[in-house]
Amino acid sequence: MINQPELVKTVLNDRPKDFPKSDSIGEGLRPLLGQSVFLTNGDICERQRRIIDPAFEGGRLRDVYPHMHSAAQTLVARLASGRHEVEEIASFAAADVIFRTLFSIPIDTRIAQDVFHEFRRYQRAQPLLNLGALIPLPSWRPRFHKLDTKSSAHRIRDLIATLTQDRAKAIAAGTAPDDLAIFFLAGHETSASALAWSLYLMAAFPEWQDRIANEAVHLDDGFAGVSKLRATRAVFRETLRMYPHVPMMVREATQCERFRDRDVPRKTQVVISPWHLHRHDRLWDNPDGFDPARWDTENGKQCQRDAYIQFSAGPRVCPGSGFAMIEGVMLLASVLCELRVSISDADTPVPVAHLTMRAKNGIWLTFTPR
Repeated sequence: MINQPELVKTVLNDRPKDFPKSDSIGEGLRPLLGQSVFLTNGDICERQRRIIDPAFEGGRLRDVYPHMHSAAQTLVARLASGRHEVEEIASFAAADVIFRTLFSIPIDTRIAQDVFHEFRRYQRAQPLLNLGALIPLPSWRPRFHKLDTKSSAHRIRDLIATLTQDRAKAIAAGTAPDDLAIFFLAGHETSASALAWSLYLMAAFPEWQDRIANEAVHLDDGFAGVSKLRATRAVFRETLRMYPHVPMMVREATQCERFRDRDVPRKTQVVISPWHLHRHDRLWDNPDGFDPARWDTENGKQCQRDAYIQFSAGPRVCPGSGFAMIEGVMLLASVLCELRVSISDADTPVPVAHLTMRAKNGIWLTFTPR
């Protein structure tokens, strides 16, 4: 595990081809994601990125923003007042955004509902990784939980294929079924995690709720208004620092290395953990404290920018990072514009790492009309 920003930069930015994504980690996700850009390396990955990246340019984001806004209104209506488990609701909302922007259909259609529920079953059964992925085991020894994940993955891929068979634009753009699957994984599961934790933090630190509600008037300005949601963006960035939706990344050394006076043999699994890096007390002021104001100034420690890698970095940086930030900020502001959120001490969530950062027993919050 490397927690030094200079080493993280070496692996992710300066020499990414010497540290490709680990096949051991990809093994557990390949039944669902196949040869998607999330798992491939080298020339294949570079070719896929040339196809995918233009879909997330600023002009495209402006075009799909109305779909995001419609999903936000549906989310607010689903919450209403009362006590809710927000992880499930956030998952539904994030999936709704993906289906509206990618397939031009809301999540409440039959096939979209089927994909949503099937994926929830898949992610509960398939961990991101376990110790078997990081230690050498005989080839005959299974390293990942099965629990019918292969059949579940096949059902999800069949459903996605059904959704895309009449969507000529996706096919014409060269988007493969494997990459449509990763769009759903990255755009649904990770965004849902970030939204749920941001709502929890707003319940735990209610003084920030009014600031977000007050600036939410800029939502009336459409896509241009999102850039004016400064407090909301600071809260969302701080949420991703404290509860990174992807808790760790794993690369594999292709040759012998020397890191901090230690030998790194060829095929070593190099773990980069945003969870640890974002809370490192040598890198951050008050690392375990919720402080959105840290993002309002350029006077903070220089290493903060180097140590914040929620969307990875370098050539493998998440192509949908801009999409995710607009989506998350807009959804959070839309909810807090209409509702106040609170939590009891008995409902304090405990984070655990599945495919994404989730809560052990869910995140239970109470909503009241503003």
